Formats: sequence, C-alpha cells, structure tokens
Amino acid sequence: FIINGTERVVVSQLVRSPGVYFDKVADKTSDKDIVSARVIPSRGAWLEFEIDKRDQVGVRIDRKRKQSVTVFLKALGLTSEDILTEFAGFDSIAETLSKDTILTKEDALRDIYRKLRPGEQVAAEAARALLDNFYFSPKRYDLAKVGRYKLNQKLGIDKPLTDSVLTVADIVATIKYLVALHRGDKTFEGVRAGKPADIRIDVDDIDNFGNRRIRAVGELIQNQVRTGLSRMERVVRERMTTQDIEAITPQTLINVRPVVAAIKEFFGTSQLSQFMDQNNPLAGLTHKRTLSALGPGGLSRERAGVEVRDVHPSHYGRMCPIETPEGPNIGLIGRMATFGRINAFGFIETPYRKVVAGRVTEQIDYLTASEENEFRVAPASTPLNADGTFSQDRVLARRGDGGEVDLFPADEIGYMDVSPRQMVSVATSLIPFLEHDDANRALMGANMQRQAVPLVRSESPVVGTGMEGFAAIDAGDVVTAQKSGVVLEVSADVVTIQLDEGGTQDYFLRKFDRSNQGTSYNQRVVVSAGERIEAGEVIADGPATENGELALGKNLLVAFMTWEGHNFEDAIILSQDLVKDDPLSSIHIEEYEVDARDTKLGKEEITRDLPNVSPDLLKDLDERGIIRIGAEVRPGDILVGKVTPKGETELSAEERLLRAIFNEKSREVRDTSLKVPHGEQGTIIAVKEFNAEEGDDELGSGVNRRVVVYIAQKRKITEGDKLAGRHGNKGVIAKILPVEDMPFLRDGTPVDVILNPLGIPGRMNFGQVLETHLGWIAKQGWKVEGTPEWAAQLPKAAFEAAPNTKVATPVFDGAFEEEIAGLLDSTNPTRDGDRLIDRSGKTTLFDGRSGEPFPAPISVGYMYILKLHHLVDDKIHARSTGPYSMITQQPLGGKAQFGGQRFGEMEVWALEAYGAAYALQELLTIKSDDILGRVKVYEAIVKGENIQEPGIPESFKVLMKEMQSLCLNVEVLSADGTAVNLRDTDDDAFRAAEELGINISTRFETSSIDEI
Repeated sequence: FIINGTERVVVSQLVRSPGVYFDKVADKTSDKDIVSARVIPSRGAWLEFEIDKRDQVGVRIDRKRKQSVTVFLKALGLTSEDILTEFAGFDSIAETLSKDTILTKEDALRDIYRKLRPGEQVAAEAARALLDNFYFSPKRYDLAKVGRYKLNQKLGIDKPLTDSVLTVADIVATIKYLVALHRGDKTFEGVRAGKPADIRIDVDDIDNFGNRRIRAVGELIQNQVRTGLSRMERVVRERMTTQDIEAITPQTLINVRPVVAAIKEFFGTSQLSQFMDQNNPLAGLTHKRTLSALGPGGLSRERAGVEVRDVHPSHYGRMCPIETPEGPNIGLIGRMATFGRINAFGFIETPYRKVVAGRVTEQIDYLTASEENEFRVAPASTPLNADGTFSQDRVLARRGDGGEVDLFPADEIGYMDVSPRQMVSVATSLIPFLEHDDANRALMGANMQRQAVPLVRSESPVVGTGMEGFAAIDAGDVVTAQKSGVVLEVSADVVTIQLDEGGTQDYFLRKFDRSNQGTSYNQRVVVSAGERIEAGEVIADGPATENGELALGKNLLVAFMTWEGHNFEDAIILSQDLVKDDPLSSIHIEEYEVDARDTKLGKEEITRDLPNVSPDLLKDLDERGIIRIGAEVRPGDILVGKVTPKGETELSAEERLLRAIFNEKSREVRDTSLKVPHGEQGTIIAVKEFNAEEGDDELGSGVNRRVVVYIAQKRKITEGDKLAGRHGNKGVIAKILPVEDMPFLRDGTPVDVILNPLGIPGRMNFGQVLETHLGWIAKQGWKVEGTPEWAAQLPKAAFEAAPNTKVATPVFDGAFEEEIAGLLDSTNPTRDGDRLIDRSGKTTLFDGRSGEPFPAPISVGYMYILKLHHLVDDKIHARSTGPYSMITQQPLGGKAQFGGQRFGEMEVWALEAYGAAYALQELLTIKSDDILGRVKVYEAIVKGENIQEPGIPESFKVLMKEMQSLCLNVEVLSADGTAVNLRDTDDDAFRAAEELGINISTRFETSSIDEI
C-alpha cells in the first residue's frame, strides 16, 4: 500500500481461532483436575463452563461471576426432567441439579440477570433480552464461518457454516463433551460430514496451528470498515431523530467521515501497518510474508509466555522454526514457510504427496494442522523405488499429532513431504549447509541477509541453494516479460518488446530511486536488441540481483587465521583492494525537504537573497534559491535559501534614519535556509518542487511551497562497517591492510579477508567452513576421474565443471563431507600443474610482509560476504556545542538531536575514585548546565584567555526550586557562612553571548545546527 507517499506493508496477524476449547488443570489443594470449556466467538461475549473439585458444573457469562449450569440451562428453556434425560449417567450434572433450588424459566432468567447486573430492578422482559443479546443475536454475537466450522468439528455436530450464532443444541453439546471429559471417556458418538463418527475426547492445545489462524489484510481492513460503518450508523440515527422530516436529504443525514477516518487510522497508526523494509529484495519479500501474534486482538509482549513463543510440531511446513527476531519479539513474529498457503478459513496449509497402499503418488494435497493429525507422514528424503514404492519395509515417519518420529510399516504411511526445504522460510532456505549450523546462528544468518545493502555491482553467490532465482523474481524487484516477443530497442530506462501477438510493449525501469531505507533502487537492463524473450523471462535486474538471481553480497577469498591479534573477537581484516576496486561500495540516497509556510508575521520566502551570507556560499544556488543538480555538497552548505519574517523590534531614531537613507530591509528577516546536516555529504541528483498555487493541494494547510532535494553518496567500505556471512558469522572491520601485506597463496594471489578461526567452534556454525571449501572448488572448476565411491550421488552432468561454475547445495539436501573432500582432490590444477589446496581444504599461506610461510596450513576458500546496513558513517558523531534542553539546560542526547555524550552516575563514580576533581567539576558545570560559565568559557577560548572558575549548575537551581515548592526554606551558604544570592544568570549570559555574536536560543532548528 502507498500511504502518504510511502510504501507500507500490512502484516498478517496470528490469532486464536474462534471455536470451543477444553482444558484440564490440576487443582492445587486436592488431587482432582479442574476441567473447563470456553466458547470463543469472533466477536461477542465469551461463554465459559467449569467443573470444580466438588464436581459442581458452573458457567461464567461474559467473564462475570460463576453460576450453576443448571440455572443457565433452565433459563434456555429446559426443565429439570429434560436436563436429567439429556445428561443421563453423568453424576456431575445430577449433583449440580440437586443443589439447584430454582424451578421455572422465569426465575432462572431473573437469577442470571441479578448476577450479571447487580443492584438493578429485574423485569422479566429485560432478563430474557439480556441472554438473547449475549449469544443469540447476530448483531451482537458472531462465530464467523471458521468458528462454526471448529465447533462442528470438535462437538461432532453438523450445522451449516452460515449459522453464526450459538444455539441451545450447541450449548448442550458443549456441556456434554465437558462432563464426558471430566468422567474420563475417550470417544463419543457424533456426526462428521453428514456421517456418524466416533469423536475423540481430548483437551485442546491453544498453540497448535489447528487452533491459531491468520487474519490477512482483507480481514483486518474489513474489521476497520465495520467499526467505521457502525459509528456512521450511530450518527445517522441521531440525525434522523433530530432533523425535520421535510428537510432531510441523504447528504444531510450521512457523514462518511467516520468510515474514512477508521481506514486512515488503520493504515497510519495500527501496529500491523508497518513501514516497508526495502533494504533489498529479500527484505521486502520477507516483510510481506511475516506473521505477527502482536497487535489489536492479539498478544502483548509482556503477557506472552514461553509456550506461545516456542516452536510447535504443528509449525512444520507452516511457519519457519528458524527465522524470528532476537529480543523481546522472539517467537511472536514469524515467517511463513516456503510452501505454506492460507485456506479460506485462515488456517495455514502445507503440501504433502499422497501415499496409497505404500506407493507414493503424484497427487499433492494441502493439509491444515488438524487434518495432518490423522496421518503418518514420511520425510522427503525417504528412498523410493522406480515405481514410487518405499524401498524399505519399515519407514521412518512422524505421527501427525506431534508424536515422536518412529519406524512404521510402509502401508501405514499416509503422506510424504514434498521437499526437504518445506519447513523453512525463504530467507532460511537461502543458507547453504543449513543442516550443519546451530539454530541460533542460523537465525542470525537468516535475519542478517535482510539487512544486506545492495552493492554497486551485484554478484550472485558461487555456492547457492537453488532458491536465489525464485526469491528474486517473487520479490518483484526484477522486471520480467509479461508476454513473449523480440526486443525491439533498449535504452537505460525503457525496454520495448515487439510482441508475438502483434503490437509493442514498453517496460519502464526505475533509475537511482531512493528506497525506504535510503539505499539506491536501480534497475539495469540484461537483454539486448534483437534478443528473443519468452513470457516470464528477466528483462532487467533490480537492486541486489544478478541475471534474475538474488545477489546480496560478494564472493571473496577468505583465510581463517589470526593476524597480529587484529581480528580478535570477531573483528575482520580486509585488503586495501576491496576499497580501491569498489566491490563492497554502495550508493545511498537521502532526501531533505523544506516548506515555505505562512507565519503570523508574514509569508516565508524561498529566495537566493539571504541576509548576511557571503556570495561564496550561494555559488551553487540558481536564481530561485535552489541548489543545482550535480553540485557537490558538504556539511553546512545551503541547499535551499529561505527567509522568515522577524518580529519588528522598536528602533532608535538613528536606526530609523539609517533605514530611511539606505532602504535597508535585511534586519526584518532571518535566514532559515535548509542546510546539509552534520556528517552528510554527496552529490545532488534530483530536486522536486511543489507549489500550492499550481494545485499541488496535498501540501497541508499553511504551506505555500515545498522543495525536496535528493543527495546521493557512494560509500566505500571502511573500518567500523559491519560485514557478515550467511551463517550468523558477523563482525566489524578492524583494519584495512595494504594488499602487499596480506597473506598470499603459493601462486601469489593475496586473500581478500582474514577471519578469526575462533569464531567457529563455540558458535557451532560449521556450514561456513563447508561453504568456503565448496566455494573454492566452484571457483577453480573440477573434473572427476573414473567413478569413485564418493561420487555415487553426483549427477552425471556434475562430473566436470569449468572455473567459476555456480553450484547449489539445497537446504537439508546438500553436498556431503566426502563429496567435498573428493571434489577438492579433483579441482583443476594451476598452470604449474599443482593443486593449491588438497582434500584437507588447507594450504600454506605466506606472510605478505616478510614472504615467509606461516607455520601451519590454513583453510582458504571463497565465502559469500554481505555488507550490512549498520554503516559507520551513519553512527559516527561528535559535538562541541549545540542545542540544550529547555528545562535542565543540559545538552540533548543522540545523533539525531546533535546531542552530547551522557556522563552518567557510574562514570562520575569512576572519576571520583581517581580523585579527578577538576575534570569532574568541568564535566558537571561548564560542559553541561552552568549557563554563564559555558558562555564565559567560549569567550575565553575565542580570545585566548585563561578559563575562569565554574559557576553554579542550572540543575542545582532546579533542585532548590523544587525543594522551595515543597515549602522548605533552602539557602546556599558560602565557606564563610554568608548566604549566596542565586540570581537568574540568563540575562548576563544573553548579554555576554550577544557581545560575542553567538545565538544561544534554546530552540533547536534542524536547519541551523551550528548555532553556538
């Protein structure tokens, strides 16, 4: 969705499905179980039943006080005889009935009304209406189709799905199930799909995906429209009663504002409507496939326990067990598994191959978690014969009801998995050798792929998993042909295709647009004129894609070794070549906007004519006062000149005379130009201008003109940037070495990256080592001689490969260790006829500084490395003076506010421990909130004098004022016992500041950071 000009995603919500739930909890005081049932509607009041330790059956209506269930049944119109015949043989109901003194339906209704609305007069009509409204009126109560479906399934009844309210039969069936569960029955007679069937009696697991459903976008918006319409209805009803019948028109009656407001509010402020993550194609795709248990009608972070967050057997093939955030949301936010889909009721289904009498068919059935319970499911890797029968008599399979994995006879198997990557999400299925990684690290790997920044030149991984093409195309960032044809002409931003069916079709490309995250969104043509294109083929790559494959990082030559301790604790050492040749450079685009508004004192103006600004600063502005495209800008440069009217001050006679003579206007306006903020620089690539007069009406009230400026910068890799592999192996660049100092191979090739080998054993993400070896093999190319044992599983086509071949090792179905060792022995030799790396995967490296070999062999190979969005340029920050907080007069905090570094309580203790009194006094006074002192210090530094004694900090005065407000007479005494007068020093400070020409107003405007 595009809301207010930004792309947003509405995340699907995971909620508990409406239906009936049974539960058993052991009682703390006795050895009995307390059995309860809850009927939860899609909207309306809950209905809860409970059998306590005295075997009394109670009912709670709308979460109020507990009552006897027999009173409730009598209120619904059953007599005592009806109850006894209906529940014959159940002692708990007979027991409850014997304690019940109410006889007629009227009394029962009155009793219920008394308990629900205590202290009110009871009319028989009101009492009847109360129950009707609670459970039997479609206006107030709605089970929804899914609720009715779950109710039918659980209670073994056969009502049409359109019955969205409860019936007496439903309530009786629920109580029957409850007392049967209490008695310990295993099954009872019911109806399924119109046929009699034995219904299993069991408690429910609320975390099972059979009991949790997805509320997708449509349903979430529908709920908003419903509330909007009901508000509108209220307004219409009110107006109908108040307005004159003759004068009524539909326009006067109906006000659509509540509906519009409800929809706007949902998209603008709902927890489920999120700013789209556009770091790279994978991030966008994953964001759209996200499932969240948070949000309105869901859970909250604080209340969610461990059980809800945990991985459940029913997640298999429905929600990924790996990809979830670290931190407070762990387990509450998940991603859909690769093959999952959502059915009409909102339950997630996953595909299985049907097995008939021990033979796997080509038929594929999508099953929900509750349907899967009935079957035994074999894994996708089960060996089969040519005719589709299982090659073994007993097959390893899992029982559908979350049971253990066990060996079962082949004819008992009902289904078989479709694919080994069925259980994981898209991002997780892009990790090669996932099966060799610890789950916690795989989680980081999956999450960090979404933070990879698109590089200037994308390069798809040498070692992939075969999912790269699907991910890139399904993300929608590559341009694919809708119809077949021949490419007619190609330019940088449009491709024209002559269609087979006649006519032409133009595909327009986005060039250097800014994504939501400030990365560059650029599409590049991959076809040439005259080329034949089939429907669905890739015409142009998007950001972070190469030839229609996802390409998040770069294949770099890595060595696992220590180097002078510079890669201690996950630090990374890079070669200078990676800075020089730009393989890890990325383009970032920032947008800055300025509005010219109407103020109380007059209109703001966008102009080149700025007061007290040297012509040197205006050299790149055009006659409108807006910077030209292509200008190089640095911090503090003017992007858009703007002046704001100043309040007229009383002028002295002399000044009035000078004004009259020179017609001097410059004192009436102040310069509020848009400037480049601290730490930002780059090239102007676009300027957009909006005018209220020209009908750009969405500017908002009081805004006459808006100018938006786009600045692009190329960021080379540098110390402090964060790099990561796909296995959760992340680190920060600590040193960039000259290429001649890097360790090199026997043939003189210097390595690109040095990683610390200690990052592997404790983290247990061994997949990165296998990826490194396989990356080396793929880069060198290989040729297998004969048919060795280890190559039995290799496809015939893979016995020989040219250098730089791309290889895929699918998740849970990848290359084996002996295959990798065998291929290392079969790699193509160098010109000298030797192999640099043998089956150990290690080789001798030479020190670039001395040329001496390192004492032990070192693992070397190609790893796919991503540059993450945590860039040092966005984090580095320094301040000398700047804005201060209004109340405490202390500097603000944070880079965005151009704040200072907090010197907190514990830091004060540290300096106290060293007795560094003067350093401490400076920090707490003149560097913080001693207003007069800090101005005086500035003055002394400017004039080159000695710095004076610090004064009294503002926060001390605030403390005194607070104590005085509590009626405590506090005064400050000097060393000799005389009272010190704490005047407000503001006037002195402002006087001193004015003499120095410093503006120390506490209002902090982004356009002028360098105020002090």
